Amino acid sequence: MAGFLERLKFIGKPAGEDYTHIDLAQFEEPRESAEILLRVADLNKIEVLPEIKQEVYAGNIVLVDITGLKRDKAALDRAIGELKKAVDDVSGDIAGVGDDLVAVVPNGVKIDREKVVGGRD
Repeated sequence: MAGFLERLKFIGKPAGEDYTHIDLAQFEEPRESAEILLRVADLNKIEVLPEIKQEVYAGNIVLVDITGLKRDKAALDRAIGELKKAVDDVSGDIAGVGDDLVAVVPNGVKIDREKVVGGRD
């Protein structure tokens, strides 16, 4: 039994001469930069809206946190209206996600309004 246990210790361990280090990095392809980015923005004041719209015009996906403007209904309505115009300009899509987020996507991306999980009860 002791001989058997001694042999198990060496199973899977390479002998010093049999071991060859292979650098897997040589097989990896270099990553190209992404053409579409997912950006996250806090819309806490109306003054940041041009920066958010610039991301939309650049063709990026933007998740906008509207929590900061929820207390000012007029400012929130104005901001959402301007985001909708920007989305129309780029033929994109816009939709609310929960109570505090708005998703804005460029042309070529469609927002599915159906939930994947946790849908209707």
